[in-house]
Amino acid sequence: MTQHDSTVAEGLDAHLAFARRMDRIDGLGHYRRRFVGLDDTATPDAPSIVYLDGNSLGRPTIASVARITEFLGTAWGTRLIRGWDDEWMALPLTIGDALGQAALGAGPGQVYIGDSTTVTLYKLARAAVDSLPQRSEIVLDTDNFPTDRYVLAGIAAERGLTLRWIESSSTGGVTVDQVRAVVGPQTALVVLSHVAYRSGYLADVPAITAAVHEAGALVLWDLCHSAGSVPVNLDLDGVDLAVGCSYKYLNGGPGAPAFGYVRAELQPDLTQPIQGWMGAADVFAMGPEYVPAAGIRRFMSGTPAIVGMLAMQDTIAMIDEVGIDQVRAKSVALTEFALDLVDAWLVPMGVTVASPREHTHRGGHLTVNHPAMRQVTRILWEHDVIPDFRAPEGLRIGLSPLSTSFVETYDGVAAVRDVLRGILLGQAGLGSPAGL
Repeated sequence: MTQHDSTVAEGLDAHLAFARRMDRIDGLGHYRRRFVGLDDTATPDAPSIVYLDGNSLGRPTIASVARITEFLGTAWGTRLIRGWDDEWMALPLTIGDALGQAALGAGPGQVYIGDSTTVTLYKLARAAVDSLPQRSEIVLDTDNFPTDRYVLAGIAAERGLTLRWIESSSTGGVTVDQVRAVVGPQTALVVLSHVAYRSGYLADVPAITAAVHEAGALVLWDLCHSAGSVPVNLDLDGVDLAVGCSYKYLNGGPGAPAFGYVRAELQPDLTQPIQGWMGAADVFAMGPEYVPAAGIRRFMSGTPAIVGMLAMQDTIAMIDEVGIDQVRAKSVALTEFALDLVDAWLVPMGVTVASPREHTHRGGHLTVNHPAMRQVTRILWEHDVIPDFRAPEGLRIGLSPLSTSFVETYDGVAAVRDVLRGILLGQAGLGSPAGL
């Protein structure tokens, strides 16, 4: 890909000048050099990858490469099984506490790392509905992430419960008024996403949580698209339960284990359904019956994926160092800039914005719709420009604040413009679109 499009038309120079100026004054810009391929030692002739998918899989950090290498050679390589006594047994909880402090607004003893998001969601949701056996309904929305909907449908079938659906738009999200209209004396649990995976809509966690509690129900928030990008205040907002993945803005790597949050006051009252040895009161007693551990450990099940949870520690430490509010400020600035470029270049070609325009209602990514976006995404990937696609016609621009620059954002949206223009002019397949 060429470094930049030098065309003067359509105000491109003004946008590029703005991007360069923002990168110069960006107080978080130096953190970009902590990521693989973005540091000063990167190979000069290596392919220049424009990455717009940090909300799906984050870049690896240089520190994590060193951490994992050291672990293989020393912690595992020489300590072997003694590593469990050295550190590994406590790691899911120590990392959980660090994550809670840096990004979730959660005090100690309420967050653990373990299992996939799907399994963690199942365990906490099932524990919640089982704790309110007199109630028969689970509330969720029609555009929530598929896993959330599938897991809750399975729990409803297991327990003979009814699903109450909130009709949510793929270009918006769930509001407190919609929640108030559907919760009632039969509601056991409400499960919603803090940031909608398609539109990026940012839900009002404190207001919705309060509305659920007024109905006597519990609430579980999916934080997959907000943890590490948008400030979360689980304790202050009175949230009951939360789950989230670690491979997006936390840079834990492909398939890194998820996290679960259970409010301290609720922990003694909830019984999670996958009773494994790691959640037992005495892990090594190997007794005839299961006795759950006190505190957050009772929500663990099997042997923790220690290697899988190594990398997230380095990004959690960066977020703690920077402060999640500063991360959010950069995220807002990036998405505002991307939105300006979309309005200038893409909207005139028939693209529509499927994300909230007000940053107070928008998370860390921007979705734009056009019937050609599946084809656009495929061509971009072939040229090392990487957004992602969400059916039926949405291209997501995911801007990870610690690793994404303003110039990279400029280059990415410019590439979308060039490819889409080529398709609309009937030039797709006739060589590289302009600028690529």
